[in-house]
Amino acid sequence: MMLLQYPAWLRPEVIPGLPFRWYSIMYLVALLITYLLVIRQVKKQRLDSNSDDVLTMLIWIMIAALLVARIFATTVYDPTGKYLRRPWLIFWPFDANMNFTGFQGMSYFGGLLGAVAGMLLWARKYKKNILLWGDVIVHAFPLGYTFGRLGNFINGELYGRITASPLGMIFPAARRVSVKDPLAGRIIEQLEFPVSPDQVAVNLPRHPSQLYEALGEGIILWLLLWFVVRPRKPFHGFSVAVYLIGYGTARFIIEFFRELDPGFDFYTPLNLSLGQLFSLASVLGGTALMAVLYFRYKRRPKVETFDS
Repeated sequence: MMLLQYPAWLRPEVIPGLPFRWYSIMYLVALLITYLLVIRQVKKQRLDSNSDDVLTMLIWIMIAALLVARIFATTVYDPTGKYLRRPWLIFWPFDANMNFTGFQGMSYFGGLLGAVAGMLLWARKYKKNILLWGDVIVHAFPLGYTFGRLGNFINGELYGRITASPLGMIFPAARRVSVKDPLAGRIIEQLEFPVSPDQVAVNLPRHPSQLYEALGEGIILWLLLWFVVRPRKPFHGFSVAVYLIGYGTARFIIEFFRELDPGFDFYTPLNLSLGQLFSLASVLGGTALMAVLYFRYKRRPKVETFDS
């Protein structure tokens, strides 16, 4: 069988035995890229801010995003109720044997809520235009976000659903699927996948959905915002609305290829995954914001000009 194999040389740890993981480094790379792209906009638009202001804003956003992303992931996405019963574990980076594990589990949608809260607090404290600066951030953020998803790929986590597609990849740590599962049976037959008579579960190829997200929610969305929307946006907040709609749309589509979240091996009402429901909320929120800002923009008093 010619199947794509997860690269054997990839390891979550930068140096084995030390608590430095590529996923954490990817967060730093994302922050650096976002910072550089924001600084470029500040200089080009001649905004009344300097590099210290930008760094302060990003720190506010990052801290709020990480806090809420972690809380969201350990409450909304944890059907066992473990963290609700023992909330101190939400920010406890060790396992039962006191081995350092870091904070495994972050929610993008929780991070989005946290980022908005951090942005609002920063804008209010420093008397900044929240819509103007929101646009500046979303012009830069998707490119940084790309590296977050690459970090997920390096961790071998958030892999997609089983598939017979040529893009399917064998992830060593993926959840094994019962050979009695109807879809698994069809894939095993189609791929002529070797299964021993006494084998009850098998590790089948899966969509590398982390890479799909890095491309769709990261690179493509960034190209749209940076090269198409940024030079032509008619009013402040327009880019924020486009981002919410664009991200929600891309995530909704990619959710069809992504594995259901652990503990949520079912579909919600309307036959949608939990991520798709949040994606729809993002699209609806962006559409509502676009409508409100558009009508406010159209109702602005026009400045009359006269020929001399």
